Amino acid sequence: MSTTLAPAELHGRAADDTLVLDVRAPAEYASGHVPGALNVPAELIDELLPELRDAAGRRRIVVVCAAGQRSAAACAKLAEAGVDAVGLDGGTQAWTAEGLPVDTAERPERAVWAMDRQVRFAAGSLVLLGLALGRRAPKGRLLAVGIASGLVYSGVSNTCGMAAMLGKLPFNQPAPGALDTAREALRS
Repeated sequence: MSTTLAPAELHGRAADDTLVLDVRAPAEYASGHVPGALNVPAELIDELLPELRDAAGRRRIVVVCAAGQRSAAACAKLAEAGVDAVGLDGGTQAWTAEGLPVDTAERPERAVWAMDRQVRFAAGSLVLLGLALGRRAPKGRLLAVGIASGLVYSGVSNTCGMAAMLGKLPFNQPAPGALDTAREALRS
């Protein structure tokens, strides 16, 4: 059985036999998602395992993120828990590249950047800060070296510790009650 589904395959599936689970941060989801997708950030999957097991018995679960890394990790976590799920090959980036429709969600607060943009901004800012500090105190350059090393490790390991840390910031967290809303949607 394939571990991923192509965007065109997902687009052609009936909504009543497929559950699309978007595991990105709420702000990323709000900026554009596969129509009908349910937002359950990856770090909350464990809390919804009973509902996801039940839903998997009724519908095929397709897990979506921006490019495919987080959805692959979420599928692996679900598989360990006995929940059958497949990822969307290439994530929402591939979905939109094929010209398929996206829905957006209204966010009452100010717009939040996508996680990859937050990481690039934070990493670049910290490198510049390290270089600026290094003009006064040479050891300040170690900050730039540390961030550069983290980026290299991120590329080699296909993980991102900075994204994990940024994901814990309040503006990247689901709204209060979002978990209850997801539980209800999974039960229906």
